[in-house]
Amino acid sequence: MLAEAAGSVKRIVIACGYTDLRKGIDGLAQIIGSKYDLNPFEKDVLFMFCGKRCDRIKCLLWEGNGFLLLYKRIEDGSFSWPRSPEEAAEIDEEQFHYLMIGLNPLYKKIHDVYPEKVF
Repeated sequence: MLAEAAGSVKRIVIACGYTDLRKGIDGLAQIIGSKYDLNPFEKDVLFMFCGKRCDRIKCLLWEGNGFLLLYKRIEDGSFSWPRSPEEAAEIDEEQFHYLMIGLNPLYKKIHDVYPEKVF
């Protein structure tokens, strides 16, 4: 489901650093607005968050008439999440796929090691 959601959005924004994943829709929307100065009500923008345990992420997507909250926990392995705490970084679809296979999408060397898409 998360891969399909990412394919149908205009932008993907990841909240670098740690996020308290006990927060629900309202708490995550507040972080988007207050900490990163972005609009959580922007349609077709997927906001992604990761906690201290790097095996789960939450995503928030405004669909025009309500929020969609996505949660993914991987059973074996972890996400390589950028940890610059005060940043929100926009990533493209290719970087999203790197993130989903466990690579840090903002690490420049990934693009040198994997010059072509591996998907």
